[in-house]
Amino acid sequence: MQKSAGFQFKGWGWVIAAWAAALTVIGGFIVYVWAVAINLFGLFGGMPGLDKLFNPKSELASEVYSQDGVLLGKYFRENRSPATFKELSPNLVRALIATEDVRFEDHSGIDVLGISAVPFYLLTGKKRGSSTISQQLAKNLFDTRSEAYEGPLTTVKGLGIAIIKTKEWITAVKLERGYTKEEILTMYLNTVDFGSNAYGIKTAARTFFGKRVQDLSVPEAALLVGVLKGQTLYSPILNPKAALARRNTVLDQMVKYDFLPEAEAEGYKAQAIDMSRYKVESHNDGLAPYFRAELRKDLIAFCKERGIDLFADGLRVHTTINSRLQTYAEAAVARHMAKQQAEFFKYWRKRNPWADEEGKQIPNFIQNALARSPAYRNALEQYDGDKDSAMAMMRRKVPRTFFSWQGEFRARASAMDSLRYAKHFLHTGLMSMDPSSGAIRAWVGGINYKFFKYDHVRQGRRQPGSAFKPFVYTAAIDNGYSPCYELVDAPVSIYMPETGMRWEPKNSDGKWSGEKMSLRKAMAQSINSVAAQLIDKVGVARVVDYARRLGITADLDPVPALSLGTSDVSVYEMVGAYGAFVNHGTWTKPWYISRIEDKNGNVLQRFNPERREAISEETAYQMVHMLRGATTERNGTALGLYRLGNTLAGNEVGGKTGTTSNYSDGWFIGITKDLVTGVWVGGDDRSIHFRTFNQGQGSKMALPIWSYYMDAAYADPATGVRKGRFAKPKNFAVVLDCNLWKRGPEADSATEGQVLEREKENFDDK
Repeated sequence: MQKSAGFQFKGWGWVIAAWAAALTVIGGFIVYVWAVAINLFGLFGGMPGLDKLFNPKSELASEVYSQDGVLLGKYFRENRSPATFKELSPNLVRALIATEDVRFEDHSGIDVLGISAVPFYLLTGKKRGSSTISQQLAKNLFDTRSEAYEGPLTTVKGLGIAIIKTKEWITAVKLERGYTKEEILTMYLNTVDFGSNAYGIKTAARTFFGKRVQDLSVPEAALLVGVLKGQTLYSPILNPKAALARRNTVLDQMVKYDFLPEAEAEGYKAQAIDMSRYKVESHNDGLAPYFRAELRKDLIAFCKERGIDLFADGLRVHTTINSRLQTYAEAAVARHMAKQQAEFFKYWRKRNPWADEEGKQIPNFIQNALARSPAYRNALEQYDGDKDSAMAMMRRKVPRTFFSWQGEFRARASAMDSLRYAKHFLHTGLMSMDPSSGAIRAWVGGINYKFFKYDHVRQGRRQPGSAFKPFVYTAAIDNGYSPCYELVDAPVSIYMPETGMRWEPKNSDGKWSGEKMSLRKAMAQSINSVAAQLIDKVGVARVVDYARRLGITADLDPVPALSLGTSDVSVYEMVGAYGAFVNHGTWTKPWYISRIEDKNGNVLQRFNPERREAISEETAYQMVHMLRGATTERNGTALGLYRLGNTLAGNEVGGKTGTTSNYSDGWFIGITKDLVTGVWVGGDDRSIHFRTFNQGQGSKMALPIWSYYMDAAYADPATGVRKGRFAKPKNFAVVLDCNLWKRGPEADSATEGQVLEREKENFDDK
C-alpha cells in the first residue's frame, strides 16, 4: 500500500512540478510585462503616457474652404485628412478586417489565437503576422520603434524586438479600453500611409480613384487594403501586376470569412485595375492656388502667434472665396489669355519681345535676368562663387516640363533656355469683391501657378495708367466740382517748382480735340489733358489724400503726372478703392478669411473687415455716375462690352480702363451693384509688351476677361450675382443730367423728377 501510495505521490509530483513551472513562467511573464510597462530601472525605455493615448497626434493637413463649402486646397507635409466612421465604405471595413484582423470584434487588443498559431507557421516555413489592428494603430500613432522609446535593453539583438512588441501589446490594450472598436478602426485608417503622398484613407481614395471614401467599390477597397502590406511593392502605379495579385488575395480573404460571395469575387478578380483618375495632390492643384499661396503667409503668422503648426495640426480655414465665381474667373482668364498670347507671339514673330523704346533688343537681357534668379544663386553657392562654373551649369540641358496654352510639353533645355521661353509670356491678375461687405469672391494671380508662382493681385504692383484718374475726379467732386463741370481738351503745361520744369502731357492719340467737355465725358473717354488740368486745380496733395482715404497704401509720387497713373499700385488696392464708390463712400479693406477652426471644429478666431468712411455718400454716387460714363457716353472706353457679351443688357455697369504710356500695363476695373472686379494684364518685365495702342490698350488686354467673367457670373443663379441698378442715396438732390445742370440751381427742384424718370428710361432701354 505504501509503495502504491509512493507511486501515486511521484505521479502527482510531476503534475505539481509542471504547474509550478507554468506558474513561474506566467508569473515571470507578468513581472516582465509589469517591468516593461513601468520601465523598471529605466532599462526598457518609456511608453506613451495617458495624455498621448487619449490625445493621439498625427499630422493632419490644414484645409481651406470656400464660402460655399468647397475644399479649395490644403497645406501639408503629409497629405492627410481625417475621415469619420460613417464615411467609411462597408466594403472597405470588410476588406480590412478579413485581411488584417478577422477577430477584431472579439479580442481586446491582443489576438491570443493568432499569436498561438505563429510557431506553427514558423515551423512550416510560412510567414504570418500576428499584430492586430489595435497593435498596428499603436505602432502608427506613437512610433513605438523610434529612439524616443529606447532603453538599454531594447538595443539588445533579439530582446529588443520582444520588448517593442510587448509595448505594442500593452498600448493596444490601453487603446481598446479607451476607445470603441469603431474609433480604433477609423483612427487606423486615418493614420496609415498608402504611398503616392496619400496619408489616410480619405486622401488615398481621392488620390487613386478620384472618389469620396464612402463611394469605394469592393475591388477598389480591396486594392487599397492590399497596398497596406507594402506601399511600394503593391503600388498600382509602380507595380501594377503585384498590386493586382494582392488585390485578388484580399478578395479571397473576404470570401474565406464570408464577407463576399465567391461568384461575386471571381467577377471582381476578372476586372483590370483602373488608374485613369489617379492624381497625386500637390499645392499646385485645386481652385485659387495663387490665393492660397498668399493666404498661407497670413496663416503662418497666425499660427506662429499661437504655437500652431499649419502643416500638421489640421486647421479648417473658411474663406470668403465663392467657388463658382472663382471657377468662372479662372476660365475667363484662360479663355482670353490664350488668345492674347497667340496675338503676342504673332506680333513679335521670331523676334524677342524685350526691346527698348526704339524697338531694339536689350543686350544681355536674359543673362542679367538669370543672374538675379534663385537657380543661379544656388549654383553660385554650389560652386563656391565661381561664376563661370555656375553659368555653365545654367547652360546645361536636361529634360524639363514647359507651359503652353495648348498643354504642357517636355523638352531638353537649359535653365537659360527655360527662362528665355518664360519671358515671352503675358501675365494677369484678377480680383473680384463684394462691395457691400468687402469680401473677396475670386482671386486669380496669374496664368498658371505651377509654372509662374508670382502673384499679380497683391504681391505685384504696376502703373495703373488712367485707372487712377477716378481719384483725381473724386477729389474734385468732393470739393465742389460737378460731373457736368466743363474743361477744354487742349494742350496743358504745368510748372513744377520742385524741379523748375514744366510737364506737358499728351492724350493717348497725341491729339487735342479743342472740345469743351464735361468731367464725366472726359473721364469716360479718358482724356489726359482734362485730368491734368483737374489735378492742377485741386492740387496733387489733395489727390494723394483721397487715394489714401480710399485704401491706396502704395508709395505715390506727389507730382502732376500722378493724374495719369504713374505710381505703382496693386489690383488688391484698386479693387478695394473702387468698392467704396459702390458702398456709399465706405471703404472696406478687402478681406478673405471668415473664421479659422481647429481640427475638432472649435472656432479659434472669427474675422471682421476693417471699415472707415472715406467720402460722402453723395460723392460716392456721383463717382458711380461718372464711372458709368465709360459704358454710356459717346466714345466711352468700355463700350466694347456691347460686342463682348451680355453684361450691359438690362444692367447698370461702370468702369475704367487703364493703359500705361508704353503699353506695358493694361487695366480694367468694372463696377456693378454686386461685384467690383479689377483685371491687370502685362509682361512680368515692363520692357515686354505690345508696342501699339490698338493692341496694348486696357480695353483690348484686360476688359475681355472682365466681360467673360461677369457673363458667366450672371448666367449662374447659384452665384447670387444679379443685374440691376446701383442704390441711390436717400434724398439725393444733385442734378446729374448735364442739360438740366446748365440751367442753374433754380431748375434743380423742379426737374429732379424728370432726371430720375429719364435715368429710368435709359436703364429700361438697355
